[in-house]
Amino acid sequence: MLNHKGFDLWADSYDQTVNACEESNEYPFAGYRQVLGEIYRAVREGDGRKVLDIGFGTGVLAKKLYDNGYTVYGIDFSEKMVEIAREKMPQAVLLWHNFSKGFPALWEAEIFDTAVCTYAVHHLNGEEQVAFLGEVKRHLTGPLFLGDVAFETVEERDRCREAVGEGWDAEECYPVAELLRPAFPELRFQKITHCSGILVLQERRSPVEKGSGQKKIPAVPKGKAPAGCRDLL
Repeated sequence: MLNHKGFDLWADSYDQTVNACEESNEYPFAGYRQVLGEIYRAVREGDGRKVLDIGFGTGVLAKKLYDNGYTVYGIDFSEKMVEIAREKMPQAVLLWHNFSKGFPALWEAEIFDTAVCTYAVHHLNGEEQVAFLGEVKRHLTGPLFLGDVAFETVEERDRCREAVGEGWDAEECYPVAELLRPAFPELRFQKITHCSGILVLQERRSPVEKGSGQKKIPAVPKGKAPAGCRDLL
């Protein structure tokens, strides 16, 4: 798993790496452009113009929204990625922040119409994913779209891991719908390729105030977790 310094070094060639991997339909970026395209379309079809992009990288998706008049807020843990994105979107509100530390305190009062997170949430383990996504939802009035190496079931994830073999990154914790759904019953999953998908947390409601009681997370199905990835067991 790359840390923020690793992503700083990768920033300049990130887009080229993704494109090469996608064109060969290989893990982990098979279907990358389709994932981003589907999320972009869904955001455009929704209500509201204020979007939060979590882990925006070099700003591929955020820039499309920005160019179409959306008010874009974004967080990323790579300082270099933030610099690149700021050059593309000078009026966007972009923050260098490690979201493994939770939602940025600086934006605690902010409310967004929707949020997107592409190829980023897998840097959190299962428990951290639930906690962080719950925090993000408190700041939304609309849906949260997660595009990633993602699967409907543990079985599908394990089947993909076996097919990939030694190339599988065992330190990443790729989201699995059946493991997240007990915490987020409204979650829907759209499969894109053999190793990619979109998870949608669609519940529409008014954001809750900080300090309100949080629902206890029920037990979840047990599945074989790759090394370095604690599922919600």
